[in-house]
Amino acid sequence: MNELPGLGGVFDNHNFISNVRDWDLVAQMVELDGAGLPRIRLAPMTGATQNMGYDTESPYYGEAVRGCLEAGIALCIGDGYPDEKLLGGIAALKSHEAKGAVFIKPYPNKKILERMAWAAPVAELVGIDIDSYNILTMRNLVNLEKKDARTLRYLKEEANKVWGLPFAIKGVFTQEDLALVEEVKPDVVVVSNHGGRIETERGSTARFLLQYGAQLKQHTGSLWVDGGLRTKRHFLLARALGAQEALVGRPLVIALLRDGPQGIVDWYRNVLA
Repeated sequence: MNELPGLGGVFDNHNFISNVRDWDLVAQMVELDGAGLPRIRLAPMTGATQNMGYDTESPYYGEAVRGCLEAGIALCIGDGYPDEKLLGGIAALKSHEAKGAVFIKPYPNKKILERMAWAAPVAELVGIDIDSYNILTMRNLVNLEKKDARTLRYLKEEANKVWGLPFAIKGVFTQEDLALVEEVKPDVVVVSNHGGRIETERGSTARFLLQYGAQLKQHTGSLWVDGGLRTKRHFLLARALGAQEALVGRPLVIALLRDGPQGIVDWYRNVLA
């Protein structure tokens, strides 16, 4: 679990461990204000063949989408190499007549715009997964780019005006990212360190949200968070810190692999009842 590619993490899993641990530590500093739960959403995970034991990508998407719909969990799909990762997610949403948030890697703009067109019929929003630039194997394989504010503003305009979709920046976790958000003013900001799987600053999404959540909310319409949320108290805390939505990855995949789509339903009922 400490290898990439895979569901492991860098820095001897430091950020993954911090993500899980720090929700409990931050809870000792914050009084829950009765704001309730954030909306729970499947994280945009791909790599079913490499990381989850599937023979192809499509069965994972079909089962995950079905389980989430039955549980009342909102949907995300991501992309990667080869294109079947994104196309499989799009197909799963179409087959269930569902929509989800679609997160695209920071490819050259022409490739991003192509993917926006593919995804638009099933997208609630489209976003750029900016921190995936730091996955070295992926960056070299498909020529990922580090996006600046000017480029992200252009992509936001394309999403808003051409496709009528909200635009998100996912992977906000550094001071540089805060400056991007202030300049771009995306419709949605996702605080994330990629589940601890990328080389970035050391720390947790819980502490980052605690420190910068109020600042981020001044420059976006909706604040989301992912990374390490495991209990109902974690989700209540995320909402108290300003997150309207929380993304869940590993726990839903583990539940799915153990018990199929029903496992996702059972996870939701057991954790959030």
